[in-house]
Amino acid sequence: MWLNNVVAGLTPGATYAIVGVLLTLMSQLTRVVNFAQVAVGMFGGYISLTLVTKMHLPIFVGVIGGILVAALLSALLGWIIATWLAEASTSARSAVTVAALLFLISLAFILFGYRNQPFPTLVAGPMFTLPGGAVVSKVTVLVIGLAIVITVGSWAFLKFTAFGVKLRAVSDRQMAAELLGINVKMLNVSVWSITGAIAGLTVALVGPTASNDYVTVSTLVIPGAAAALVGAFKRMDLALVGGLAIGAIQGLFSGFPNLLIVRDWVPIIFIILFLLWNQRKEVWDVAR
Repeated sequence: MWLNNVVAGLTPGATYAIVGVLLTLMSQLTRVVNFAQVAVGMFGGYISLTLVTKMHLPIFVGVIGGILVAALLSALLGWIIATWLAEASTSARSAVTVAALLFLISLAFILFGYRNQPFPTLVAGPMFTLPGGAVVSKVTVLVIGLAIVITVGSWAFLKFTAFGVKLRAVSDRQMAAELLGINVKMLNVSVWSITGAIAGLTVALVGPTASNDYVTVSTLVIPGAAAALVGAFKRMDLALVGGLAIGAIQGLFSGFPNLLIVRDWVPIIFIILFLLWNQRKEVWDVAR
């Protein structure tokens, strides 16, 4: 039974991993912890729902429309920050995304209402069964695969492509990059747009399998941030592992009624443990 619960936790865990990787990318390349990351994707998801249910467009057309809206919203937010907060601190830039999160939640309530609405299902059904009898769904395999592709693809892109080298140059030495004629604002907005599109795609995949309440899904940025903290907002591979671990542990706790309350606290516990470990390391460094 415990294996079934762990497997069930891998779908949200892979979602946390994707969010954690995106937060790590944003932190490294744009100096922002984007708290509106999932909210942007969720807004795109509601647009997809509207296109499919109200305008009767095909599901894949609606999903593509939602992804494009998520990319444009994210790009707009990135453009605002790159234009008016180019020299601001990471804390100030990140605070703007909190305001964007609250704005998107309010706007979603106005446009789409307060009630949950079923998202159109892109992928459904089991993929295979493990020896212990645990059934692994197609969505689980697809989302885990997407998380791995994003992690490995982002690493390879930044390391081996000319565009990736420019992005790393901007993040390391923005002033020097501008002096060399690199369009820093365009590169920053491109990163925002791409991460927004990925968030929209992720919500489109996992939305039908979970509660699609706007606030609930938007706050997935918290376990995503916990996953990013596993890699100290620097290593995408550790963010991937952290997200999957958080989801698996939550799934394991869900099988024990007395521990259900602990399940929701797993991301917070991860964050607290990281902060305590980080502080401990600083104490050791001073002691040396």
